[in-house]
Amino acid sequence: MPERRLPITAPAVAGSRRYCRKLRRRCRLILLPAFALALLYLAYLSFSSHANLPFHATNHGTSNRENLLKLKDLGYSPYLTNISMTRYELEPPKSRKRPRKRYAPCEIQFLPAVDDLVEPAHYENFTQFSLNYILKEEVPGNGFFEPLFGGHQSLQDREETYHAKDQTLHCGFVRGTNDYPSTGFDLDANDRRYMATCHVAVSSCIFGSSDYLRRPTKSRIGSYAKKNVCFVMFMDELTLATLSSEGHMPDENGFVGLWRIVVVKNLPYKDMRRAGKVPKFLSHRLFPSAICA
Repeated sequence: MPERRLPITAPAVAGSRRYCRKLRRRCRLILLPAFALALLYLAYLSFSSHANLPFHATNHGTSNRENLLKLKDLGYSPYLTNISMTRYELEPPKSRKRPRKRYAPCEIQFLPAVDDLVEPAHYENFTQFSLNYILKEEVPGNGFFEPLFGGHQSLQDREETYHAKDQTLHCGFVRGTNDYPSTGFDLDANDRRYMATCHVAVSSCIFGSSDYLRRPTKSRIGSYAKKNVCFVMFMDELTLATLSSEGHMPDENGFVGLWRIVVVKNLPYKDMRRAGKVPKFLSHRLFPSAICA
């Protein structure tokens, strides 16, 4: 009879069990130190001063919470942002445009009185001549006539105005005949009477609502100057409406602070810059008995 042998499966199963136990021991030896190092690293990060970590901002200090809220308002989410980004990378990009320089108005010094003004003792070096101005132009014979604020001046007439001699010349405010409309820069009769009484005048203008009203500093102007100096501001109706809406409403006498508001109707030029030259260059026509500044 053939000899029967026992199966050898039992020793094989025992060997596989020993191998699994060794593998588990090796895994424990590797995973336990790695887990311990991870805990130590998290503890280090939580107690360090790294400002970009979200849990640090929420657990340490109110200043970091404020920075976190600022970043959230700017559109950055600290919980979705890479923690390796620095503070400068989280800031929004700055505009490349250069900041616009703002210039303050120039300071004007005023004397407390006019007693120190000295006139020349001798007038021999001054050429004496008188000037008269053309106030009205007649209609030429051909019948075609358009009234102009500066009048119809020829080149020869313009050349003659540069000579210091007695003459009558064009200097603005030229009117046409009674049948033609005004040439511009119409003023109220009360304003004309007020300006005729000014002996020392400081004037400026705002046309087309192109600027804001700058008031003279009262603390730097003496009582004598307030009584004897005329501060006149010329403006059109559009500028007056704009300033009134901003709270600069003239009082019953037409003053806004020290400024006497004079409203100009029917500006002679459409260009506001050109119309602004009239009270600046022709102030001697507006203030006939004043020293204008």
